[in-house]
Amino acid sequence: MSDIDLGRRKRAWFATAVCASVLGVGVIDGAGAETFRLENPNDSVVGVPFYFKARAQDTLLDIARQNGLGFDDMRQANPNIDVWLPGEGTPVMVPAFYVLPDAPRTGIVVNRAEKRLYYFPPNDPNEVRIYAITVGKDAMSTPLGSFKVIEKRENPTWTPGPMTRANHAARGHILPPTVPPGPDNPLGEYAMRLSNPDYLIHGTSQPWGLGMEVSGGCIRMYPEGIEELYRLTDISTPVNIIDQPYKVGWRGDDLYLEVQTGEKSVRRSAREVIPQWVKDTDGVKIDWEAVERAVKEDTGIPQLVGSRRSPSGGSYLPMIF
Repeated sequence: MSDIDLGRRKRAWFATAVCASVLGVGVIDGAGAETFRLENPNDSVVGVPFYFKARAQDTLLDIARQNGLGFDDMRQANPNIDVWLPGEGTPVMVPAFYVLPDAPRTGIVVNRAEKRLYYFPPNDPNEVRIYAITVGKDAMSTPLGSFKVIEKRENPTWTPGPMTRANHAARGHILPPTVPPGPDNPLGEYAMRLSNPDYLIHGTSQPWGLGMEVSGGCIRMYPEGIEELYRLTDISTPVNIIDQPYKVGWRGDDLYLEVQTGEKSVRRSAREVIPQWVKDTDGVKIDWEAVERAVKEDTGIPQLVGSRRSPSGGSYLPMIF
């Protein structure tokens, strides 16, 4: 395919995404939550990765949205596949496999490092819904800490702050004082304000940017995702924003490590990424070569790196790498 044809393909994809957002009807309908239920409350690994054969018209962004994932999810899991031209019949890894963050399982938990939002329904910490998000970039980074939802609005009006207006003006784009509800509103159709009132969880008129660090600090979601989360949450829902590029968790007697450093210089040694409480637990066997491999490859997909003796005291479970 020529560069001209590739350019047309990119423009056509963006036009389709915009039209779907504007009209409220989409060519893609899978960007709500992935919902999981833990069989054992002591487990913290959910989902199953799988392969999808790309169709001729697919991009990795299409496949991401079909499965409620973000751009970086697909890029990390498929480093050797062209984002715009996977090619018909190409097996594409869909990394629908997660280690839950090390945080209280209540309300909303945002892990900035992996660009995902986790929602734990009230009174049921064994159920979790997982959404792709976009977070802040550079100096406009999404803040860390414990917050709560203090306001919810449908069809919100956007009032860009002084920093946002200055940043746009530096690029020759003069923003109006307010942007009314509609297809050009970057907040989308739903917004929830946090107890740090400068920050929102909201939808977007540009869904192809999901799963990246490109916002002004707010947390963006797919239109389908924010509509679902908006109806699940109440005023005062807790929101815990964390930054955990390395997550470790158990599924049964198997130990998994998920690495989400991306291109940032936050890489640690294999010995550092396994928490001391895991290393100190009786009956745990860690495959340090597998840990080193997971840290080096940084795929964003949980990797099996250890095991523990079964509660009956039997032998170690077999490990496959």
